[in-house]
Amino acid sequence: MTFKIGTRGSKLATTQAGHMRDALIEAGFGAELEIVTTAGDVNMAPVERIGVGVFTQALREALVEGVCDIAVHSFKDLPTAPDERFRLIVPVRADSREALIARDGLTLETLPEGATVGTSAPRRISQLKAKRPDLDIRPLRGNIDTRMGKVTDGELDAVVLAYAGLSRVGQGDRATQVFDPTEIIPAPAQGALAIECRADDTAAIAAIESLIDPTTSLAVQAERIVLRTLEAGCTAPVAATSRINGDEITVTGGVFALDGSRQLLSTRTGPTNDVLALGKQVAEELLASGAADLIAAE
Repeated sequence: MTFKIGTRGSKLATTQAGHMRDALIEAGFGAELEIVTTAGDVNMAPVERIGVGVFTQALREALVEGVCDIAVHSFKDLPTAPDERFRLIVPVRADSREALIARDGLTLETLPEGATVGTSAPRRISQLKAKRPDLDIRPLRGNIDTRMGKVTDGELDAVVLAYAGLSRVGQGDRATQVFDPTEIIPAPAQGALAIECRADDTAAIAAIESLIDPTTSLAVQAERIVLRTLEAGCTAPVAATSRINGDEITVTGGVFALDGSRQLLSTRTGPTNDVLALGKQVAEELLASGAADLIAAE
């Protein structure tokens, strides 16, 4: 049997899905890509206007309809509520950090006063503004090449992208600065993929379970429970990161005012067998500090 792997048609999406196809083939399963067009691919409005899950809904519908057997998502794009129609696993994670791609090798600190920086993510905007209130933040959509092209052609001084995506398409060296996760906190589950199949498809379940990475699975569970407990969508100004050291995990969450004027942070460390409780504790501490008001303000 050859499994059809549903993916968006962008270079990054097909590269990510291609890695999963190759891993399945290496594990002894037949697999090929099936391109699925999503609303986010044809609508260039900001993601926060199109709606949460815009990149994943069409892939899930393709699974239900039997157009594909397996779907590959960027995990940070998935809604936080579990969907019992599907079996979801998480493979090895790529680098979760944020990257700056700037003209002339500039860094965030050396960008000139009033520099134009492209990003549409409220989480990135708020953290950039906190560090550099003078920056002129511009909306940004499109694939990786389109976004970086705005720097190359002089339209923008810099853009901020996920380093994982850059690395996956072989352009990690384009980054002029890669931020420590404590400096600019990434999105919950950034750098991680979510691989799904139908919950009643025992053959596909056996195939995708060969790709599970237990460490990554624990880390993203912790980060996404922060987001879910805050009842915030993937476009909210919410960030979360985690670090596993042996049997312990440190979870950090942040909620930000879009203008950079206020940042709420919480960190908890505990055993890896208690990641859900730790993530909830981080979120509850943020809520106690006023996180709901900051989220609602956006």
